[in-house]
Amino acid sequence: MKAAEVRELSSDDLTSKLKEARAELFNLRFQMATSQLDNTARVKQVKKDIARIQTEMRAREIAAAGASK
Repeated sequence: MKAAEVRELSSDDLTSKLKEARAELFNLRFQMATSQLDNTARVKQVKKDIARIQTEMRAREIAAAGASK
Protein backbone atom coordinates (compact mmCIF):
# COMPACT_ATOMS: atom_id res chain seq x y z
CA MET A 1 0.00 0.00 0.00
CA LYS A 2 1.40 3.35 -1.02
CA ALA A 3 1.19 6.55 0.99
CA ALA A 4 -1.09 8.15 -1.60
CA GLU A 5 -3.52 5.25 -1.23
CA VAL A 6 -3.49 5.66 2.54
CA ARG A 7 -4.28 9.38 2.28
CA GLU A 8 -7.36 8.65 0.16
CA LEU A 9 -8.96 6.37 2.78
CA SER A 10 -11.51 7.58 5.31
CA SER A 11 -10.84 7.40 9.03
CA ASP A 12 -13.01 4.32 9.42
CA ASP A 13 -11.22 2.62 6.55
CA LEU A 14 -7.86 3.46 8.11
CA THR A 15 -8.93 1.88 11.39
CA SER A 16 -10.09 -1.30 9.66
CA LYS A 17 -6.96 -1.50 7.49
CA LEU A 18 -4.81 -1.08 10.61
CA LYS A 19 -6.64 -3.90 12.34
CA GLU A 20 -6.24 -6.15 9.27
CA ALA A 21 -2.53 -5.34 8.93
CA ARG A 22 -1.86 -6.09 12.60
CA ALA A 23 -3.67 -9.42 12.27
CA GLU A 24 -1.66 -10.24 9.16
CA LEU A 25 1.59 -9.35 10.93
CA PHE A 26 0.64 -11.63 13.82
CA ASN A 27 -0.03 -14.48 11.40
CA LEU A 28 3.22 -13.87 9.53
CA ARG A 29 5.20 -13.93 12.76
CA PHE A 30 3.48 -17.15 13.76
CA GLN A 31 4.33 -18.70 10.39
CA MET A 32 7.94 -17.54 10.73
CA ALA A 33 8.23 -19.13 14.15
CA THR A 34 6.94 -22.46 12.81
CA SER A 35 9.14 -22.28 9.69
CA GLN A 36 6.15 -22.12 7.34
CA LEU A 37 6.74 -18.62 5.98
CA ASP A 38 7.75 -18.55 2.30
CA ASN A 39 8.06 -14.82 1.69
CA THR A 40 9.99 -13.29 4.58
CA ALA A 41 10.00 -9.86 2.92
CA ARG A 42 6.24 -9.65 3.49
CA VAL A 43 6.85 -9.03 7.21
CA LYS A 44 8.78 -5.85 6.41
CA GLN A 45 6.11 -4.70 3.93
CA VAL A 46 3.32 -5.15 6.47
CA LYS A 47 5.29 -3.28 9.15
CA LYS A 48 5.76 -0.36 6.75
CA ASP A 49 2.06 -0.39 5.88
CA ILE A 50 1.21 -0.23 9.59
CA ALA A 51 3.59 2.70 10.02
CA ARG A 52 2.07 4.54 7.05
CA ILE A 53 -1.44 4.07 8.38
CA GLN A 54 -0.49 5.21 11.89
CA THR A 55 1.34 8.24 10.48
CA GLU A 56 -1.71 9.33 8.47
CA MET A 57 -4.00 8.80 11.46
CA ARG A 58 -1.72 10.94 13.62
CA ALA A 59 -1.48 13.66 10.97
CA ARG A 60 -5.27 13.84 10.80
CA GLU A 61 -5.46 14.00 14.59
CA ILE A 62 -2.99 16.89 14.67
CA ALA A 63 -4.84 18.69 11.87
CA ALA A 64 -8.15 18.32 13.70
CA ALA A 65 -6.62 19.65 16.92
CA GLY A 66 -5.12 22.61 15.07
CA ALA A 67 -8.41 23.42 13.38
CA SER A 68 -10.31 23.42 16.67
CA LYS A 69 -7.99 25.98 18.28
